[in-house]
Amino acid sequence: MAACAGARCETVRMALPRVVIIGCGFGGLAAVRALAQAPVDVTLIDRTNHHLFQPLLYQVATAGLSAPAVAAPVRHILRRQMRSGRLTVLQAEAHRVDVGGHRVLLEDGSALPYEHLIVAAGAINSWFGHDDWARHAPALKTLADALAIRARVIGAFERAERCSDPAERQTWLNFVVIGGGPTGVELAGTLVEIARHTLPGEFRHIDSRQARVCLVEGAERLLGAFDPESSASAAAQLQRLGVELLTSARVTAIDDGGVTLQTVQGEQRLAARTVLWAAGVAASPLGRQIAADCGLQADRAGRVPVLPDLSLQGHPEISVIGDIATAFSKGQPVPGVSPAAKQMGRRAAHNLLARLQGRSTRAFIYADYGSLATLGRKAAVVQLPLGRLGTLRLSGYAAWLFWLFAHVYFLIGFRNRLMVLTDWAWNYWTFARHARVVAQAEAAPRP
Repeated sequence: MAACAGARCETVRMALPRVVIIGCGFGGLAAVRALAQAPVDVTLIDRTNHHLFQPLLYQVATAGLSAPAVAAPVRHILRRQMRSGRLTVLQAEAHRVDVGGHRVLLEDGSALPYEHLIVAAGAINSWFGHDDWARHAPALKTLADALAIRARVIGAFERAERCSDPAERQTWLNFVVIGGGPTGVELAGTLVEIARHTLPGEFRHIDSRQARVCLVEGAERLLGAFDPESSASAAAQLQRLGVELLTSARVTAIDDGGVTLQTVQGEQRLAARTVLWAAGVAASPLGRQIAADCGLQADRAGRVPVLPDLSLQGHPEISVIGDIATAFSKGQPVPGVSPAAKQMGRRAAHNLLARLQGRSTRAFIYADYGSLATLGRKAAVVQLPLGRLGTLRLSGYAAWLFWLFAHVYFLIGFRNRLMVLTDWAWNYWTFARHARVVAQAEAAPRP
């Protein structure tokens, strides 16, 4: 009798519409949660086993936070949704999407059939066609990236301590950050804080306060997504912290010894052993493949053009959201930020359910909750749209406090919030960064 009941349950489960969601970032998680109580069978796949709170990833790279403070296992996050018996979580990589066959092909050759697909595969690092620069200028997108950058930054001071030649020592104490967006300004400001407040007195042969941090931006101003007033405030705060700014500077070469730039004054060379890339990203390669198979044209960054309801032209069963989508709201492009991804995930899920119920879908309308960027200790800029009242702008200490509590609020769970608040409070009063531990590379076996 029990076996028959189990068989009936399995038949009912298999009869549910199959939904596959690619990516467990902000958009993917929002879609899963929106479908939690719906009569659909959901499979969530991602190449990692964790959800990453990317806005604070630079804190891991600069030893302000440990990895568990900004990441959590997906299975733990979705444990309540999994109790329904209609959610499967798989650690796997989507190799390609068989659009005609309604299948997601995985890296091991297996396939996941679907009736509906939500693609939230996110973005990857991009060096704008100069992939050879990646070895000299690592970017920040994953936990592995953050830990590698942490090792490189801490290692630079260690190598400087060992140098007997003053000129060579200074190259190890020079840091160049390429890209003046939020990630770039956050990295640059924090590097100065490490050099001037965390490390002094910990070395015998070098003075860490002699470190130079240069922020390079190709446009005329930093934080292009912010208005000119906030951008100017950010630049002034960074300079007060000790960051050297180079705007309207185009990178032409990067090697082990530094960066070559083309500026308005001509070619310029920055000698530095540590160069960090924060200049741009591209959509997951899945974007171009799906666009091509659907007869669509991906943009230069590989993003897929979507209809107002986030589905694809001619393929209403496929929705594309987040960094991998070219979406518009009220005639304006939707920015590639986490609040937008969450909203897109929820709208894609609701539209999916509307199709199943024979109802009309609704266009995605982006609600702009503002823009925030931290620049260092007591330094940040905040823009908050207030509708007819205009825009509220904060800078300095007030903006920094707003940024701090906003990020803690949106963190993954209570444990993460508690860890971050504790670490930040300790760092604030002591300037210490105890996450500076770097794992030793495994030695080659002896013959």
